[in-house]
Amino acid sequence: MTTARLGGAAGPLASVRARMRLFARGVANVVTPLARAVWRVVGPVVRVVSVSGWIVLGLAVLSLVLAAVFGWQEFTFLGWVLLAALVVSTAFLLGRSSYGVLIELNPRRVVVGDRAMGRMLVTNTGPRKLPPTRMELPVGRGVAEFQLPTMTPKQEQEELFQVPTNRRAVIVAGPAESIRGDQLGLLRRAVKWADPVELFVHPRTVRLASSAAGLVRDLEGQVSQKITNNDLAFHALRPYVPGDDRRYVHWRTSARIGQLMVRQFQETRRSQIIIVLPTSAQFYASEEEFELAVSCAASIAGQVMRDGTQLDVVSEMGLWRTRTVVSMLDSSCRLEYGHTGGFSGLRELVRERTKRLAAPSVVVTVGGSKLGPGDIRTVNTVFGPDTNHLGVTVDAGAQPRLGSVGGMLMLTVGRLEDLPPLFRGLAS
Repeated sequence: MTTARLGGAAGPLASVRARMRLFARGVANVVTPLARAVWRVVGPVVRVVSVSGWIVLGLAVLSLVLAAVFGWQEFTFLGWVLLAALVVSTAFLLGRSSYGVLIELNPRRVVVGDRAMGRMLVTNTGPRKLPPTRMELPVGRGVAEFQLPTMTPKQEQEELFQVPTNRRAVIVAGPAESIRGDQLGLLRRAVKWADPVELFVHPRTVRLASSAAGLVRDLEGQVSQKITNNDLAFHALRPYVPGDDRRYVHWRTSARIGQLMVRQFQETRRSQIIIVLPTSAQFYASEEEFELAVSCAASIAGQVMRDGTQLDVVSEMGLWRTRTVVSMLDSSCRLEYGHTGGFSGLRELVRERTKRLAAPSVVVTVGGSKLGPGDIRTVNTVFGPDTNHLGVTVDAGAQPRLGSVGGMLMLTVGRLEDLPPLFRGLAS
C-alpha cells in the first residue's frame, strides 16, 4: 500500500517538474534574443561610462535619494552637481575622427634580449582639422600612450616606441585606439584603428654539429626488419607467385634451378625524428628551467632541419610548424609554461600527438629536472623496436653529463652552451 501511494505521488511531481523545465526553456528562448537585441542598442552606451563614471552616477542617485528622504538640501546640491558633471562630460564625446593608422615593427622577429623598435604613423585622412586627442597602443601586456596634436587634413604624425624582449613570447602590438573623453575620466569613447601586428621573440639557440651530431647516421634512409617486394636493400630470393613484378625476377638463379625466383628487399625509410617537449609544470622545477628546455629543443630541431632530415616537434599545445627553421621558432614562441592540454600523462600526450605521424627512426624527449628516466621510458613504449631514443634532461646549473640508462642515451644540460659538446660526444 505504501509503495503504491509513493508511486502515485511521484507521478504528478515528475509531471510538474517536466512542465517547469519546458516553461523555463520557453522563457529562455524568448528572453535570450530579446536581451541580445537590447544589449546591441544599450551596450555601446554603457561601455562609454568608465568605472569612475559609474561611481559618480551611483553617488548622485544616492545623494538625491537621501535628500528626498531626509530633506537635506546639501545632498540635493551634491546630487545635481554630480549629474551635471556627467552631462557636461558627454560634450567631449561628440565629433568624428578620421585617422589612418599604420603600425610597423622592425624587425618582426628577434631573439630574447635583442632590441625591437616600433613605429606608429597617424594620418588625418579627413577634410577637416582634428582636435588634439590621445592614442593608446596595446603592446603585449602594457599600453603605450601618445598625445596627438591638432592635425590638419593629410598631416602625418609619427610616434616611435620600444618593445620589451626580455622573454620568449609572441607580442601583439595593436590595434591602436583613439580616445575621446573628459578630463575627469567619467566618460570614455574608444575607436580602434589598424590591425594588430605580431612580434616573435625567439628563444636563444646554439648551433650543433652536422647531422644532429650523430643522431642520424644515414640521411637517405635506415634499413628496417620489414620485408617488402620493392626497395633498395636486397634481402633474399623467393619463388615467383602470380602478380609479382617481373622486373625483380632473378633470371640467372631462375635458369639454374629451373624455377622463377624473385628478389625480396628490406624496407628502408627516410630518417624521421620526433622531438617531444612537454609544457606541463610537473616536469620542471621552475619557469626558467622550462625556458632552457625550449631553447635546447629549438636548437636540436633547427640543426636537424638544416641537415634536411624530416622532423616533427610535439607538445601539449599541438604540433609545431616545421616547414622552415623560422616557422619552427615562431611555433616555439607560442608555448605556455604549465599548459597541460588535458593530457593525464606524458605517454598519453605522445600517443595522441604522434598517431598520425610517420614512424620515427629517432625520438628525442626534452624536459626539466623532474622528468626522470621512467617518464622517458613510457615514451619509448609508444614506438616500435626499430626506433632509437634519446633523453635530454635540463637541470639549471648542473654539470653536463652524457650517460646511458637501461640502454637509452641520456644527456643532462645545465646551460644552453653545454649542448654542442654533449652532442659532439654522441658522435664519437
